[in-house]
This record gives sequence, structure tokens and C-alpha cells, in this order.
Amino acid sequence: MEYAVSVPVMESEKPNPSKVIEKTRKHHCYNCASHTYARMHLPIAQRCHVQCNYCVRKFDCPNESRPGVTTKVLTPLEAFEKYKYIKSKMPNLTVVGIAGPGDALANFDETRKVLTLIREYDHEVTFCLSTNGLMLPHYALELIGLGVTHVTVTMNAVDPHIAGQIYKYIDYMDMRFEGDSAGAIILTNQLNGLRYLVSQGIICKVNIVVLKGINDQHIPQIVETVRDLGCYITNIMPFIPVEGSIFEHYPAANNKEVNRIRKQCEQIMPQMYHCKQCRADAVGTLDDDQSLEYANSAKTEKTVTSINYRFAIASKDGILVDRHFGHVNKFYIYEYTNEKAVFLETRAIEKYCNEPNYEADPSIEAIAKVISDCDGVIAMRIGESPKKQLRARNITVFATFDKIEAAIADAADKMNWRKEVGAK
Repeated sequence: MEYAVSVPVMESEKPNPSKVIEKTRKHHCYNCASHTYARMHLPIAQRCHVQCNYCVRKFDCPNESRPGVTTKVLTPLEAFEKYKYIKSKMPNLTVVGIAGPGDALANFDETRKVLTLIREYDHEVTFCLSTNGLMLPHYALELIGLGVTHVTVTMNAVDPHIAGQIYKYIDYMDMRFEGDSAGAIILTNQLNGLRYLVSQGIICKVNIVVLKGINDQHIPQIVETVRDLGCYITNIMPFIPVEGSIFEHYPAANNKEVNRIRKQCEQIMPQMYHCKQCRADAVGTLDDDQSLEYANSAKTEKTVTSINYRFAIASKDGILVDRHFGHVNKFYIYEYTNEKAVFLETRAIEKYCNEPNYEADPSIEAIAKVISDCDGVIAMRIGESPKKQLRARNITVFATFDKIEAAIADAADKMNWRKEVGAK
């Protein structure tokens, strides 16, 4: 598939096999006998580049226990402080995972930050993460470098047509794909990512959601495929109907039906029977989730000062960040204060990409004057030349595709974090 990528052949330091075996022994998702060990999910991944038809990501929701739910999305610093606090109260905490509420690899800056902070503090903790696998080939090598030893990929089909019925769309390489094209791209990247991780000694689990009439008859083929890749275990899970999702009224398989599929697939490779389909902020042992008890423990010991920022947004209609920097003739100007994005005005500019030789186009000077009071520019894409020129003028550049308010909040969080750690 022309849009999918393969993992490049690169040198990396493989995890120590004996240490990985010991970590697996204490990991609740990979060993059903490890119930005395606690785990902690850090809900730092707000965004997702895949819209599953069965998924609704909920924040500030204490009453549901399922993937995609958390009482609060944490910044990396908040997550780090929360880890230190809970570890001091819960000495049997051995596993730190990132499982949402969005996708860990769609929020890789945040994922990298929090794993780096925790690893510097605790050299022994086990790192794992869950992902839909779309960006796995892009980040597999770096995950290994960060010390991640266990990766779970939710993979509901190995047939692009079946996968295309499960995803409403995927956003990949600044394009949106639907149907069979979406299924083919995500499937190729899931398989390539898993193949590479397994070759490097990473323990991989595959989650499969049972969707009656769509993939239930197809699941043994999924299991055979990931077994042949060298995956460690599969976790066949019941579908949970969620209000507001496309599959809100879709019939769910009962426990008897799910266990029948598990028993069938047990002849192929080991199966997980003890999954609790945990929240994105789960804390504690599998049979004693204490996420609500620790919901308010995310306050950092070293509070980041609330700072006002001003952003210039590249947008077609003032709703989404969906324009290339060089193609806009106006910016939407927003002020970010008290954790709220407030629209101020629009400002007209000359398009940066008017000239054929736009690398030498001096119009960046005129643009910089128009947005000289802005701390950052947020665009869907931007070339290296204007990016460097703006940075030289102390204007930080962010590239994303998201709703304007969400993109601004994310950019402000990153700028706060950089100020806190003294990063440039």
C-alpha cells in the first residue's frame, strides 16, 4: 500500500531477555498469576488519529470503567508527580502504562516526556503502552530506546475490507482515509510495527474486540497471523456499546460467546481470560482498582505558573487547524489564558508561497511583523525554512490537525513544559 511504511533497518539496543522475562512475570496483562502486583495507567494521551466506530473518549467521567475513560487528562509533569506519589503509597507498583484516553503514539511528545521523567527517577519500573498501531512503524525504534518492553496493539482484522467497517476514518500523513483504504493502511502498519518489535525482543500482546457479524468469524485468522509474527498472547474482548458512538446500538457478544471464541483460539496461541478492560487512569491491582481514590493526586509539587500565550492559527474556517502555513492569506488570532482559548481577531497576510522560489521569498518578514506579538503559530503543515525563520524570531511553531481549541491547549501545555524544564 503506497501510504503505509515499513520499519527501517536500524541498529538498536535490544532489551535484556532475562529482565524482560522477569518483567513479564510481574505484568498483570501478560501473566494471570501476577495479581499481587499493581499497575498504573497515565492518562496523558488526549488525541487520537483513528476514529473507531465503537469508541468515545470521555474525560472527567468517574462512573464508567472501560478503555477511553479518565477523570482528567494529565500533563507529563502532572503524571510524573502522580507516579512518584502513588509509588510512595503503593510499593507493589511495578508497571506504568499509557493506554489513553486517546492513542499513546498520536501524543508521542507527551509519551516521550513522561517516560523519560519516570525512567530517570525509577530505573526498574516496567514500561508498557497500548496503541492502535497506526504510527507504530514510525516510533518503534524510539520506544525501545525509552525502555518500553511490553506493547499492546488493538487489531480487529487482518482483512482490509473488514477493518474498513470498524473504523470511521484514520488520519495519516496529513490525509484522511475511510473504508478499505483506511483498513489497508492501518493493517499494514500494525503488522510492520509488530514484526519489528518482536524481532527486537519486545513482548507484544494483541487486543481484539469481538464485533458480531463483522469480525467474530474472522478472529481465528487474526490470532494465527499474530502468532506467526511471534506475539506473546492475544486478548479477545467483548464489545462495550457506548452512548454517542456509531455502534451505540450494535449488539454485543455475551460472555459465553466470547469465551467460545477464546477457547477456539487457545488451540492457536495463549489467550488472556482475566482482562478488566481498564480505564485510562487505572491504578492498583486488577481486582482492586483505586483510580477514583487517587483521582486528585495529580497536582504537581512544582506547579507550573499560568502563562498567557497568543497564537496565530492557520485555518480555513476558524474551526479546525487545517491549512498549510504557506497557503493562508489570513491568520485567526487566539489568546490562551486561564486554560481557555479566546478568539481575538483575524489578520490578513500575503501568502508565503506566492513565489515559485519560496525558500528565498522575503515575505516571511512581512508575516513576522503581522504576528510579532504572537508566541506561537499553529498550522497543519509548515516547511523547514519558514519554521526556522519564525523560531529565530522567538515564535514557536506547531504542526497538527485538530480542533483549534484542542490544538491551542496542547501547544500551551508544551510551552509550559519547556519553560518548566528549561528546554529550548
